[in-house]
Amino acid sequence: MNTRAEDIFSVHTKEDFEKIALNIFRHQAENCNIYREYIHHLHVEIDGVSEIPQIPFLPISFFKSHSILSNNDPIKVSFSSSGTTGMIQSSHHVTEVRLYEQSYLQAFNQFYGNVEDYCFLALLPSYQERSGSSLIYMVDDLIKKSNHPQSGYFLYNHDELLETLLQLKSKNQKTVLIGVTYALLDLIEKYDIDFPELIVMETGGMKGKRKEMVREELHQGLTKGFGISAIHSEYGMTELLSQAYSLGDGIFNCPGWMKVLIRDTNDPLTLIANGKTGGINVIDLANINSCSFIATQDLGRINPDGSFEVLGRFDNADIRGCNLLVQ
Repeated sequence: MNTRAEDIFSVHTKEDFEKIALNIFRHQAENCNIYREYIHHLHVEIDGVSEIPQIPFLPISFFKSHSILSNNDPIKVSFSSSGTTGMIQSSHHVTEVRLYEQSYLQAFNQFYGNVEDYCFLALLPSYQERSGSSLIYMVDDLIKKSNHPQSGYFLYNHDELLETLLQLKSKNQKTVLIGVTYALLDLIEKYDIDFPELIVMETGGMKGKRKEMVREELHQGLTKGFGISAIHSEYGMTELLSQAYSLGDGIFNCPGWMKVLIRDTNDPLTLIANGKTGGINVIDLANINSCSFIATQDLGRINPDGSFEVLGRFDNADIRGCNLLVQ
């Protein structure tokens, strides 16, 4: 395997991306047992795959039933999905955690700028109350790397959070409030907050605390409650080491080493054109040591400029913690 981390995070052109993706595909098709079996059952010849549309995407459900690894290195950390009681969790075993760290730090820098310029406030009670959350791992590190004395978590102490927001606003401090959806709603129902420069990043999910809402209704309520013009979101999941970001209106963009494709809902091995709704497939080059080609249970469409929207989930798909919104 001659693809290095610096190659993955230095992708600038479509040609670079395709070359590295095909190289990683061949490596994973040979070294990831489950992926190799899956490809074999599809009667796909590995050597015959010469372009991205020919690459088979592994159904995300395999992360619940199998260990998805493409090397024999020791597992450094295992991330697990959230879910309701009795639900089988997905597990993503990570042998090179620096890939995850570089992915979220470089992506944040791409979309927002230097981490050290921000104060990070986290309102993530459901995530804090369980172990194995990749989101908490990322937020922990962002809080640490911000070096801001007021960065931190706020579990249910809304009064303290409000006071912190007011102080940061008075200092004109760049601030990111990242929160699970129901907790953000709880906050604005208790207080009127007017902080136009605040970046509110909702991670999605009501966690059974509230009824699901359509995105437009949710974001309209949150923008009014915080006195801001747009709600930001991240599109990420346990099975990926990269995230796409929306700076408003539910329109997501990927960092250079991540790509979203749309598959036909009736023929999952066929990709469909931009503008049409189908299943979301994700290529995450940072998943080099697990599987970089994932067929999710999300529905979406790609816009002409390459951005994408998440429109819902397949029927009977498990409820997920991040970005579960009824569209």
